[in-house]
Amino acid sequence: MSKITPNLWFDGNAKEAVDFYVSVFPDGKILSTAHYPESTEEGLADFQKDLAGKVLTVEFELAGSHFVAINAGPEFKFNEAVSFSIACKDQEEIDYYWEKLSSVPESEQCGWCKDKYGLSWQIVPANMEELMQKPDAFKTLMQQKKIIIAEY
Repeated sequence: MSKITPNLWFDGNAKEAVDFYVSVFPDGKILSTAHYPESTEEGLADFQKDLAGKVLTVEFELAGSHFVAINAGPEFKFNEAVSFSIACKDQEEIDYYWEKLSSVPESEQCGWCKDKYGLSWQIVPANMEELMQKPDAFKTLMQQKKIIIAEY
């Protein structure tokens, strides 16, 4: 296991989100699930009381990377300051992940998209550095939403 594990905060729908992510990634898998205590007297904060007995955390793996989804409240939301990059071998793989993950069209730019849970993704060719060495590459990138390799 990696020393650093991203922990993702969800507003009561962590299990649903993890089920979605493991369905998108061919080798995705759930590793373990923990639940909130049944009793509201066992140290739950007020916002957590309606989570008693429900999923607390889900440990899962996507493309060999370990994650933890935390089922909590509405206090924190994802934003574009953090994203996960998927290095794709070809256009077919870019198209696959884009179709599965992009659900907020107004957030699309330069290979970045946002999924239905608000998490940002960068869906890019594995050889992005090489592509960016071509003439007008930055201009091309800035005009794209989903990256189309053939346009470089």
